[in-house]
Amino acid sequence: MKFIRGFLIGLQFFTAVPIKKQYPMDQEHLKRTIQAFPLLGLLQGMVYSLFLYTLLEYTPFSHVAVAFLLWLLTIVFTGGIHLDGWMDASDAYFSYQDPEKRLEIMKDPRTGAFGVISIIVLLSSRFLFIYEITSNAHLVSFILISVIPLFSKMVMGVLLLSVRSAKREGLGFMFQNAGSLKVLWIYPAYLLVSVILFPITGILLTAAVCCYFLAQRKVLKWFGGITGDVLGATVEGTELILWMTVWLLHYIVMA
Repeated sequence: MKFIRGFLIGLQFFTAVPIKKQYPMDQEHLKRTIQAFPLLGLLQGMVYSLFLYTLLEYTPFSHVAVAFLLWLLTIVFTGGIHLDGWMDASDAYFSYQDPEKRLEIMKDPRTGAFGVISIIVLLSSRFLFIYEITSNAHLVSFILISVIPLFSKMVMGVLLLSVRSAKREGLGFMFQNAGSLKVLWIYPAYLLVSVILFPITGILLTAAVCCYFLAQRKVLKWFGGITGDVLGATVEGTELILWMTVWLLHYIVMA
């Protein structure tokens, strides 16, 4: 029961799904939320795949229209929570200041030029990948799209509990303070099931692992540790790499 409540807490925090019931935010429930991150991502990915399949099979829309609607859903479903982190972290990173100054910049509610430019690059790149994937979609395409958010949320969960917090406040610190690496014992089970059922997802898993190790090294150097914004930026960056990987697979493997 606590696991289910933890999953619902994740839905409240990281999606736009309207769940109005208040759940306890104690350490035990936040642990369960972290454990449910990959399932939250899987739900997100399955919604994307089902939406894409419905548009391709049951509507007369062009591939451009289908790609645009799926692209829009990737923004609407999460309520843009991770995109906000991407913009804030971009503004901080491109300031080329020391980690302490970058943390101050991330606190600023105003969005700078680099945040705007980075979000344009991120979203336009995602649209390109989605458009070319939907123009040549196979059954495997829907499977791969389903696991993109699963792996990105898994990267977020591992990064959350394996890298120190840059500050002792905020959403990231609240979740980190509730758990430890032992909480992640269930993550290998998620990975095992996904790769056994669909071996091709191992390619995306490899890309996600590379994203994790890159993020693990760089967030300490750039920001002195993790924050909620940094975690959000990591999710968006990982998903972009995974969308790109699926796009490349359509040329290399499924052409």
